[in-house]
Amino acid sequence: MLERFEKFTNCIYELQRCWNRIAADEMEFYGLKGSHAIYLVSIYRRPEGVTAKQLGALCGRDKADISRAVAVLETKGMLKKQADDNRYRARLVLTEYGRAVTESIVKKALIAEQIAGNGLSEEDRSCLYRTLSTVCRNMRDLCESGIPQTNEARVEEGGSSIAALPNTITT
Repeated sequence: MLERFEKFTNCIYELQRCWNRIAADEMEFYGLKGSHAIYLVSIYRRPEGVTAKQLGALCGRDKADISRAVAVLETKGMLKKQADDNRYRARLVLTEYGRAVTESIVKKALIAEQIAGNGLSEEDRSCLYRTLSTVCRNMRDLCESGIPQTNEARVEEGGSSIAALPNTITT
């Protein structure tokens, strides 16, 4: 079980590393970082706009990161805020230029996804994404609630044994 989880986490890490590299290379043309791609796509998928708070929740980023990204995207002419008394509550919408850039990003992302999934049937892809969503949700819950305690104490300094896993966890 530990070997499978190690392989799984290494594959996820490698996928993330490769995607970040591809995104960074694509976004460099626009003078942006790879992380800006997810913000643009998230806003693009919601033409009515999103607030900075909603964008943070969608992208899993904190308020400071969102604020910096919004400022950069506004400066580049890709994003505008719809009028509101509170800047953080204002709806963020793409400009025409922002939409055109994002459409280009989306097309390239779809090509990357197709190439990455070579050899997988639609059923395989569906199962993969459903499975990853489940694992992600479970890991998110685990991060929030913590790992269940075992009956054995943690290993003290200098110890070498691994405590038994709870009976409720299966392979």
